[in-house]
Order: sequence, then C-alpha cells, then structure tokens
Amino acid sequence: MKIKQISVFLENKSGRLARVTRVLAENKINIRALSIADTTDFGILRLIVNDPDTAHGILKENGFSVNVTDVIAVEITDSPGGLADPLAYLKEASINIEYLYAFLTRASQAALVVFRVEQIDEAIRVLQEKGIKILGGKDVYEML
Repeated sequence: MKIKQISVFLENKSGRLARVTRVLAENKINIRALSIADTTDFGILRLIVNDPDTAHGILKENGFSVNVTDVIAVEITDSPGGLADPLAYLKEASINIEYLYAFLTRASQAALVVFRVEQIDEAIRVLQEKGIKILGGKDVYEML
C-alpha cells in the first residue's frame, strides 16, 4: 500500500513555491499534504496530490526538476502518544525513517503520517502485523 509523493527541487528564491502551486491549481491538481525542507540555496517541496502522475508530467513540462517517490501513509489516533507506537515498531524492526510529515483529516479523529523509509515493503509488513492502518493511494488522493 504505497502512495506516490512528488518531490520538487526549487531554488530558494522568492516566488518559486507560488509558481508550483499556481501550475498545479491551473491544472486542477489538489494538494493533499506538503512538506518543505530547505537549505540556503535550494529547497525540496514534497507533495501528496490527488493525481500524482499528471502532476509529475505537468511540473516537468513547466521546467521543474521533479521526482516521484514511494511513501507510506499511516493513520494514527489524534491523541497524545498516537505516533509513539508506530515509531517503536519501526525501531524494533531496525527500519530507518528518512523523514516524515503529518496532517489531520477532516473526516475522522485521526491523523495521517507520511513516512519515507529505507525498507518500505518491510515497514508495511511490520506496521500491518501490529494493527496499524496503512492507507492506499485512492484513500489518500481522494481524502476530503
């Protein structure tokens, strides 16, 4: 149950993020979640969108450096400690987390955490065995 994440490499210049979001909006691509990591010279914009394949093509056509990465979307309780168990399960299995970001869903009392891990298939197996709900692409891309 992997989902596709779009990564856009941006110069750390005024207006670059606005341009990405405008290109996506003009093409009816809805952003479901995002994260930005930056340095002095550039940033990496990570996006979960409703149509990752189309978004990838459109951004490339508009001159952006774009990559598609498989990630895991995990539903956790929106309560203190809700993230602790999934993190402990991954640690016990010696699965390294490269990065993660999270957001709340409107439809439930849950939070969604997006994980990028080194051993994605093993992480999915471990989390599912422990009863952690992993969402598929359709669930995340069409999330309200």
